[in-house]
Amino acid sequence: MPELPEVETTRRGIAPFLEGQRVSRVIVRERRLRWPVPEDLDIQLSGQLIESVERRAKYLLINAESGTLISHLGMSGSLRLVERGLPAAKHEHVDIELESGLALRYTDPRRFGSLLWSNDPLNHVLLSKLGPEPLTELFDGERLFQQSRGRVIAVKPFIMDNAVVVGVGNIYASEALFAAGIDPRREAGSVSRARYLSLAIEIKRILAHAIERGGTTLRDFVGGDGLPGYFQQELFVYGRGGEFCKHCGSTLREIKLGQRASVYCPRCQR
Repeated sequence: MPELPEVETTRRGIAPFLEGQRVSRVIVRERRLRWPVPEDLDIQLSGQLIESVERRAKYLLINAESGTLISHLGMSGSLRLVERGLPAAKHEHVDIELESGLALRYTDPRRFGSLLWSNDPLNHVLLSKLGPEPLTELFDGERLFQQSRGRVIAVKPFIMDNAVVVGVGNIYASEALFAAGIDPRREAGSVSRARYLSLAIEIKRILAHAIERGGTTLRDFVGGDGLPGYFQQELFVYGRGGEFCKHCGSTLREIKLGQRASVYCPRCQR
């Protein structure tokens, strides 16, 4: 599933071609996504000037004059720019055609993503209860420490909770915990303030670096320019169960935490 760096990579790729452009029409070939594409999306969006393209957690917000298109890429979705009128292949469900001659094309083989319209996006049910963005000053180790007190949940699903901080998905939670030397199985409430300060720094560093590297290519993900990300080449633990630790040479262990695969080093992480 695309995580925060992949979504931010998409945003950076499409924003320069959307901002300041006017929508000529919207073509919906398949409405049956995770939630149905609104029947009146063409009426709502056509003729509108796109003012900005923002990201909140893993949601892309395409802000037009009278409302906002909220997009989630789901497990296999992508948004990329194509020439207007380019014949659509299978799974290419929606085109947002621009007067510039380009079209923003939404592709989603599994149809777990979404395209929704809102006049008040930050108060939308999908966004209103989200925690802070990890790459802002609103998120730091002190927040993690305070939020974790009394929590018996394992530290990895704790930092993946969108009410605690948004965008720290399975890949980047695994990598940040490894970098901070924290066993993902530890109870969140047992981790010290000093270690949370270190973990927050690693979350910020790894997410920022992954964005610069274009995200992580896993299965179907490509950025807004249609190119894959390259962070996968630098993964230390995610997806490497049974392989050797790049730091100490120990065999990495793979377990299940919160029904998600989790890989860690039994020597480096405590």
